[in-house]
Amino acid sequence: MKSEKDFQRVFSAGHSVANRYFVIYQLARPGQKHFRVGISVGKKVGHTAVLRNQIKRYIRQSLHELHDELPRQMDFLVIARKGAGSLDMAATKSNLIHVLTLARLLAAPAHSNQEERG
Repeated sequence: MKSEKDFQRVFSAGHSVANRYFVIYQLARPGQKHFRVGISVGKKVGHTAVLRNQIKRYIRQSLHELHDELPRQMDFLVIARKGAGSLDMAATKSNLIHVLTLARLLAAPAHSNQEERG
């Protein structure tokens, strides 16, 4: 999603779920052939454009890797929270999986609890 109109539609009519590093707003779009995603990383999250762009790249790559597991008929926004700038790629993906699972956009991985404990 790129237009302000699309972002505002998801903000106003969508449902949100959050964890420590990300907020997900979601809106069902029946009949849509593929999901659409918007990414927002504010200046409070990363003080420099370089850091904000790095966070967006990590989010995009994580979503690319999860592409086949995400529902097609959905618009959603990923908003990075303060602290997301300290995450590396693996931690970004792990936290995105967590918040997407909370939002019921991903099925809970059967082995995730064992990996986090071990």
